[in-house]
Amino acid sequence: MRVLADYDTILEKLSLGQLWDFPGGVHPIQQKDMSNQSLIQKLPLPSHIYIPVKQHIGVEGEIVVNVGDRVLHGQALTRNFNTFALPVHASSSGTVVSIGEHPAAHPSGLSELTICIELDGLHESLATNGVHDYANKDKSDIINAICQAGISGMGGAGFPTHIKSTNVKPIEFLVINGIECEPYITSDDRLMREHAWQIRQGIDILVHILSPKQVIVAIEDNKPEAYETMAIACQQQSDYQVIKVPTKYPAGGEKQLIQVLTSREVPADGLPIDVGCMMYNVGTCFAIADAVIEGKPLTQRVVTITGGAIEKPQNVWAPIGTPIIDLLRFAQYAQEKQAHPKIIMGGPMMGFTLASAKIPVVKTTNCILAPAQHELADASNERACIRCSACADACPQSLLPQQLFWYSKAKEYDTAQEYNLFDCIECGACAYVCPSEIPLVHYYRQAKTNIKQQEQEKAQAEKARVRFEARKMRLEKEKFEREEKHRKAAEARKQAMTSDGGAAKDKIAAALARAKAKKAAKSETNSPVSAAKDESTLNTSNVGETTNSTVQTAEPKNEQATETSSAQDDKKKRVAQAVARAKAKKLAKSEEPEPATTSNTKEKEAETTNDKALEKSSDEASAQDDKKKRVAQAIARAKAKKLAKAKAAQEQTNNDKPNDEGANE
Repeated sequence: MRVLADYDTILEKLSLGQLWDFPGGVHPIQQKDMSNQSLIQKLPLPSHIYIPVKQHIGVEGEIVVNVGDRVLHGQALTRNFNTFALPVHASSSGTVVSIGEHPAAHPSGLSELTICIELDGLHESLATNGVHDYANKDKSDIINAICQAGISGMGGAGFPTHIKSTNVKPIEFLVINGIECEPYITSDDRLMREHAWQIRQGIDILVHILSPKQVIVAIEDNKPEAYETMAIACQQQSDYQVIKVPTKYPAGGEKQLIQVLTSREVPADGLPIDVGCMMYNVGTCFAIADAVIEGKPLTQRVVTITGGAIEKPQNVWAPIGTPIIDLLRFAQYAQEKQAHPKIIMGGPMMGFTLASAKIPVVKTTNCILAPAQHELADASNERACIRCSACADACPQSLLPQQLFWYSKAKEYDTAQEYNLFDCIECGACAYVCPSEIPLVHYYRQAKTNIKQQEQEKAQAEKARVRFEARKMRLEKEKFEREEKHRKAAEARKQAMTSDGGAAKDKIAAALARAKAKKAAKSETNSPVSAAKDESTLNTSNVGETTNSTVQTAEPKNEQATETSSAQDDKKKRVAQAVARAKAKKLAKSEEPEPATTSNTKEKEAETTNDKALEKSSDEASAQDDKKKRVAQAIARAKAKKLAKAKAAQEQTNNDKPNDEGANE
């Protein structure tokens, strides 16, 4: 393992102007003189601005405005409900006209959630409250102010600055990145020339938050004016050093610059803080000073407009959300200088071609490049790899771009990851030196996107599997608990019956006896007298509603009832005679001495049982006979009464019509 240079050794070498180097790298044509000769211009306000809800690494904020709302410059359009969320703000005053999908500033050209504001041209702003005595404020308050201003890394990565600033590890070197190594881009150069003091204020705020031992402001040696202004701005601070770095691409990369300044290599899966360093872009420092001292959120940034197809290359203050077409018009874009319209966001090395000129400026937009025909290599001229190894020599990460290209193109993603695909910083040095003009970075980006998508799908599938297994276990547990509960209840009942012994059986028998007694009592309440009375009443009430034909049909029923009654009388007589014989026999046996044998005892018990049965039958027959007699008598009385009333009615009317008005009784 390589031993890191200690703090004192690094300071000594820096004071002598001695630096280290990183492997690989290229020296492309700079083309910076095209746009760095004039002051930063103020871009006129467009008619509409398009504010993407998510412009940083992390998650999007929650929208707090609605269509039709009027907003002011600096007003928050979203709120950060999550640590990795950042708010976005209106870059001018106007009315929200839509919230929906809009082409995104991304190589894919896909759409993303965007807030469209129709500007009113007034540029009315919210009142701001800065913190001039930030040195006396708590660090958490300063970090919160940075977060509410919506500041993310403006060098291109877009990592939330407030998260980066909450570091708890000790920091030896705070590195301020003013390298800007990408060809054509001069936005940081002009910002350092014109606003060095405000950048210095942002550095002071970071020192208050992070408490580093040493501050290093690194500027590439092809920016002499920026170096001089920053050296003057920082000369009052003894622990601030402004260092010239040799021009070499990609010296502005985070890992490469730390290696140049300190000789320390950031681990492949690590961060600069792991080697005692922290890095911020000069544009981020400017935005921090605006947010803390002036209280202004991040609503604009410096953008370079350059290229052979631009008549007036320059740098402009572009409001966030301004469509690219407005920047091109302002710089007099000459489309006739291109064989096919081609606009690149970023530089020629790491930038990407825009799918639409309506794509807006975002927080990470530093350059709009419109190259003339044949100014840059054409990706359509790709030829077969000749295995020259020039890409491997140029790679600053010491990777094997040729193998990564093969495996990425063949979609052998597992093998590509074994060759450290995700260590690629997508600087484009390999594609720049490739004699076959293979767009290597394009294949790497596509492979990374597919791998991330597969991992996301795998994670979702794993999450679904875990939920399914958890549900299955829960259902099985609930089933087991129910079965166990029923088993314990059954055992408790069984144990209770066993412990009670015959008492439980006696209780059951007693309960059955009570039920039978209750049933018998209920049947006794329905006596023959009440039954006959109910039947008599029913027949009597129906007499007045029937005709003479109904009376005549009742007579056969009465005769049938009389025959049934006589049969019952005969049966009753026979039962009474049997009962009398049984009683006489029982009386005779009771006068004899009691036999000692078991057989006599059984015969006696049998006879007793028979006698009881006969007595019971006799009683029941007698009760039925009495009931039937009473019923017959009631029917006879009702019939006689009905006939008498019918006869009286005939005498009164003296006609043959039947009487419909029966007597009511």
